[in-house]
Amino acid sequence: MPSFQSNRNLRRSIASTLAAGMAALWLVAAPPSPAQAGLFDGNEQAVGAQEHPKILAQFGGAVKDARLQGYIDQLGRRLAATTERARDPWTFTVLDSEVVNAFALPGGYIYVTRGLLALAKDEAEVAGVLAHEIGHVTAHHSAQRQTRETIAGLLAAGAGLLFGDETVAQLAGLGGTALVASYSREQETEADELGVATLERAGYDPFAMATFLETLRRDSQYAGLREGRRTDGGFDFFASHPQTEDRVRHAADLARARPPGGARPREPYLAAIDGMIYGDSPENGFVRGRTFAHPGLGISFSVPEGYSLLNGADQVIAKSKSGAALAFDGGPAGGVRDPADYLARVWGKGASLQGLQATTIGGLPAATAVTRGETGGEAADIRLVAIRFDNDTFYRFTFLAPAGGLARADRDFQATANSFHRLTRQEAAQLQPRRLRVVAVRPGDSVETFVRRMPQEPYAEELFRIINDLPPGTPLAPGQAVKLIESR
Repeated sequence: MPSFQSNRNLRRSIASTLAAGMAALWLVAAPPSPAQAGLFDGNEQAVGAQEHPKILAQFGGAVKDARLQGYIDQLGRRLAATTERARDPWTFTVLDSEVVNAFALPGGYIYVTRGLLALAKDEAEVAGVLAHEIGHVTAHHSAQRQTRETIAGLLAAGAGLLFGDETVAQLAGLGGTALVASYSREQETEADELGVATLERAGYDPFAMATFLETLRRDSQYAGLREGRRTDGGFDFFASHPQTEDRVRHAADLARARPPGGARPREPYLAAIDGMIYGDSPENGFVRGRTFAHPGLGISFSVPEGYSLLNGADQVIAKSKSGAALAFDGGPAGGVRDPADYLARVWGKGASLQGLQATTIGGLPAATAVTRGETGGEAADIRLVAIRFDNDTFYRFTFLAPAGGLARADRDFQATANSFHRLTRQEAAQLQPRRLRVVAVRPGDSVETFVRRMPQEPYAEELFRIINDLPPGTPLAPGQAVKLIESR
């Protein structure tokens, strides 16, 4: 959740926010293109250029690490140069997001997140990701999508408070569909085939795509372990994508049909990601267990036990296993100072509010009220809380419970709202991003040696093995380069 200096509502597409807190969603759908003609015709170029800023806004912007961005740009262009679209414009962007994801827009806009880059073993695996997305573009898949939704419409489907005809139905999406499930199984398979061919032409090991898909499968299992849920053994839980095991098997079969060999360089990749932020970006604030804290904004709050807390670029959301959910964002005061007036006349204008009352939260003036909404055709109870932070800004909680469930969930809702407070200087100073460091194994080092240096990570050994592709029983060799996650 970024600084509020932009004077825009702090809202986030529920789809991309959900993706940020779940397992790997690599190789997702490109948004639709209105053009059915040439790949890089004027219409598709215009669509890509128009939607590019929206993608940046939804996923926390581009990374500010010029070395990392330059590395991906150079690698992507090298791969694209081997295709029939070598002369067309391509734009490769590293998104400042911990979500494990990559996707494409019409007009040759390719995106990869730093969350995905953290999982790769070498440059060939990163090349496999980019080659797959290049394959989606060169195969005209975005133009073939059978959908009436526009990119703008999808990105606008946020969890912001929308009353009247649209209420807050989007909050129901916390447990439902997401923006990214759009390519057919056939299209994913074709993109894999094109990607493997591109890897070979560029001189990389064509098996790199299969090995990275396997890493993503293990990362999904880790996410399930960390979040206390069972997984199906595959990162790809959307119905329109093939099962991961099938993808791995098919990608390996494609590689076996190619001449053996191909490069698997590690040094350029490790040099590019050394020092890269891992997890939360400081500009979006931090999730530490059940607490969200943003040193730049100077705010913090906590959710009760049993809630999964997910941080987005413009919004923080959480959901409990019982179906209760919340969204936290900010809004401009609109010239209104009294929280009750703000809730009734600005934020909740047009809604039927009940029990509107003034209160104080964290020493700040606030107001709360209850209303009803509709989520996916089902009635829902909603509690709204508005907190005046300063003359220009209100922070807001939207709490959602199934119809008739407010009484059961309201204690959690009020505890969450009442936990909101200004950060002290000491609290803010203690909040530091985690970073990925590349270190050399010394004589006597073991997996346990490095795991002890990652106490902030849940199930640290499993995570260390995943990011370094170290199956159980694999020994470490002196001088070997490994990735380590440090909290400072």
